[in-house]
Amino acid sequence: MMISTKGRYAMRLMVDVAVNAQEAPVSLKDVAQREHMPLKYLEQLVRSLTRDGLLKSVRGQRGGYLLAREASSVTAGDILRSAEGSTAPVACVDGQAVDCPRMGTCTTLAFWQGLDEAIESYVDGVTLDDLARPHRIEACATGGES
Repeated sequence: MMISTKGRYAMRLMVDVAVNAQEAPVSLKDVAQREHMPLKYLEQLVRSLTRDGLLKSVRGQRGGYLLAREASSVTAGDILRSAEGSTAPVACVDGQAVDCPRMGTCTTLAFWQGLDEAIESYVDGVTLDDLARPHRIEACATGGES
């Protein structure tokens, strides 16, 4: 499975918000500068992350984005599925209806199902809090600059 730029940037965006939005919302401009990502790309990413209940938008002069849920209740899988749509290695185990004539006789289906289970187990076993924790400690040690 190859995670696209969308998935990689969504993960970095969410970790940045988890680390830096402790006191106030985080602006996408600040995330773009810290993470060296295009602002326009981040603006596209927050749409799906907000729609899927991972981020919430705060309007106004000091507006920006906050986590919509506790970091400990957001998994890497939640983020990747929001950005990528699926973490399945092949279409036939994606849970979507696939019109494959070999579905009933496929000699490799069990392998793909096992791989999908391993991926899902791993990405759903890592929380945003797990990813952000080392960076929060680092930010505290450097006086808040991450």
